[in-house]
Amino acid sequence: MTDRKQQMKQWLDGLGYQDYSLEVASEDASFRRYFRLRQGDQSWIVMDAPPEKEPCDAYVNIAKKLRGIRLSAPEIIHENHDEGFLLITDFGDLSYLQVLKPENANSLYGDAKAVILQMQTRINADDLPAYDEALLRQEMDLFKEWFLEKLLGIVLTPNQMGLWKMTVDSLVKSALEQPQVFVHRDFHSRNLMKIADRNPGILDFQDALKGPVTYDLVSLLRDCYIEWPEPQVDQWVLDFHDFAVLDHLQGIKASQFMRWFNLMGVQRHLKAIGIFSRLKLRDGKDQFLKDIPRTLNYLKIVGTGEMSMVGLNALINELSLGFRVKSIKR
Repeated sequence: MTDRKQQMKQWLDGLGYQDYSLEVASEDASFRRYFRLRQGDQSWIVMDAPPEKEPCDAYVNIAKKLRGIRLSAPEIIHENHDEGFLLITDFGDLSYLQVLKPENANSLYGDAKAVILQMQTRINADDLPAYDEALLRQEMDLFKEWFLEKLLGIVLTPNQMGLWKMTVDSLVKSALEQPQVFVHRDFHSRNLMKIADRNPGILDFQDALKGPVTYDLVSLLRDCYIEWPEPQVDQWVLDFHDFAVLDHLQGIKASQFMRWFNLMGVQRHLKAIGIFSRLKLRDGKDQFLKDIPRTLNYLKIVGTGEMSMVGLNALINELSLGFRVKSIKR
């Protein structure tokens, strides 16, 4: 038994839990781990978040914000910030990724889009860190550092650096000109659970910020783990705009919103590809490599349709990234 698990058991024992079992529930792309605690016919989730790497404070704060407007975030039943343990609600095993099908996608995404609207209109995000220019650029640099340079061994030429800078500058401008709202920041099919009441159950929200209005919608509809036909995605985006324009997006035309959505997706997917590469190289988590081709394809789709993305599209073609990705060893 690891020291962390022994420490966890001592904490649970001290709370009075007896005759229980602990099994791994999931791991994510951070240092957090989740265990399912079973006692009789009841179950809870224990979050193991080493305090020197993943402090619990932000998770607890955002959970209170979400539950405060009756969204389905886990209830914090017990918390131990010093040691880095939380006991929270168990939403079960059915993530959106596991249950999404063409025949239920409209319904499930309808529930999820309603949650985004609620988060954007009813949560005061003024006390959260800003999704500012420095962070936007830092995230996109993950693509250049971890994907291009460290995974593929590509060092950009001065001309290619010019294309890269042009892309990054235009993406930062687009993100910062959008209305700034509460942003979950990882609102996708692996972090949404299919539950019976007040669907979906919302997970992994501790990195929430105040940022661009299209960010969570991009996370949901241009998901790195599941892909839908572009006409369907466009319709879902327009449906969301039809509701939001009646409230916090008054005066924002559908064409403007769609452009923001597309460019926000490029920023997020550059970051995601960089993170997937870092998970492979730094953390030994090879399983995320399989998601790079799908994510890279999103960049090509938007790069073809947006004139301001001609720099990125030229870079992708010049570096033959699609071909190089296929040759990556898992």
